[in-house]
Amino acid sequence: MAEEKNLVRSLTVDIAAPAELVWSVLVDLARYPEWNPFTVKVESSLRLGEPVNLYLPNPASPSELLHVVEQLASFEPPRLLAWEMHASASNPDAARREQLIEATGAESCRYHTTDLFLGDTADQVMELHGPWVKQGFDAVALAVKARAESLFAESR
Repeated sequence: MAEEKNLVRSLTVDIAAPAELVWSVLVDLARYPEWNPFTVKVESSLRLGEPVNLYLPNPASPSELLHVVEQLASFEPPRLLAWEMHASASNPDAARREQLIEATGAESCRYHTTDLFLGDTADQVMELHGPWVKQGFDAVALAVKARAESLFAESR
């Protein structure tokens, strides 16, 4: 059973841009290298159940990228984008990442992201990687805010 102690949650940012615009930033995977400091590259069809290839700077060797393969678990425009890693014989780790957008007005919204570590290794993954993931998620929240607000200002 999943436990709250194994949940990483980014800071919550208020964004002066419509929820739909923030959603468009999140699903424009080709542009991630332009703004996302944590997940610097993503490849996916964005079809439910299909692979999501994530590339993250390796905290042990920042010039190298970690490649993680997950599956698209939720695609609910403009509110929820989620992918999951399932435990396997070769990798016992499991997790679910959610990116959530809450409209707060016609031209404003709120964003945060979470990662819930699951399965038998959840405690160890949280201990080893939780602080790094938290730092990365906070950076993503600030970056998506900056990106969306910049695009919104340009469109006016």
